[in-house]
Amino acid sequence: MRDEDILTGAVLEESCLTLEELASACSVSTEWVVRHVEEGVLSGTGTTVTEWRFSSRDLWRVRHIHALERDFDAVPELAGLVADLMEELETLRARLRRVGLA
Repeated sequence: MRDEDILTGAVLEESCLTLEELASACSVSTEWVVRHVEEGVLSGTGTTVTEWRFSSRDLWRVRHIHALERDFDAVPELAGLVADLMEELETLRARLRRVGLA
């Protein structure tokens, strides 16, 4: 393969969504996202609300936390804890698959 044939692009995890893009993609209000960042359930990178950027991991978390709050009437802290456990479980399952034990 020649150098000019190599494609370049951004790694998805390094791509960042703005507050508005994240809220729109997850069908939640920007106020919902701000409240969850302020409560420590979500993490936005940036110094001010207008500069916050979110990764694909944050997108996954918002979707799951919102569903937990909606479906089970969970408080944000509990929904965040369950999302953490779900993420850890998926990480452990992936590790088992890599070593051939799944």
